[in-house]
Amino acid sequence: MKEHWDERYSAESYMYGTHPNAWFAAKLEGLTPGRLLLPADGEGRNAVYAAQKKWDVTAFDQSVEGRKKALKLAAGRSVNIVYNIHDLTEFAGEKDHFDAIALIFVHMPDDIRQKVHHKLMESLKPGGHLILEAFTKAQLHKNTGGPRQEHLLYECEQIKQDFNALELIERSELTVHLDEGPLHSGEASVIRLFARKI
Repeated sequence: MKEHWDERYSAESYMYGTHPNAWFAAKLEGLTPGRLLLPADGEGRNAVYAAQKKWDVTAFDQSVEGRKKALKLAAGRSVNIVYNIHDLTEFAGEKDHFDAIALIFVHMPDDIRQKVHHKLMESLKPGGHLILEAFTKAQLHKNTGGPRQEHLLYECEQIKQDFNALELIERSELTVHLDEGPLHSGEASVIRLFARKI
């Protein structure tokens, strides 16, 4: 998978654009800046946006090429981000450390997903928030982005169960219009979650 993402991100253009995900930006707007974690952040559009909003941003991804473009974007907008290289299974964050975590189109098979989501919940501070947007299984028949393997797409109940230790603020399954670069464009079926650690 690392090779796949390195190849994708080696293009000069930003595959998912340089503007933040709309759901992420909207939810971040209502939170007080603090420490933010962005797993699998690719080319850094969300990390750079958050840094512009005065968040202390830590991002990671398995792609070296993604990191290069993220740091280039950050430099172009005169902000600093910490961007580490490792995959989702290697995440070992400090307990009760982050004020917010955002999972924006981060897709994993079942055996990995549950473990990673549990570790991420542990690294949220009490009172910290989780922001999530992901493709549902209905997205499989749409050519507007996301994995082409059904086992990597989500159901609302899966996400609810993974984060059942959090206080649910908002959860919805809906069709949205994506305008996030050439690879996320058009009508898409998504799950959105906004929750808080008690």
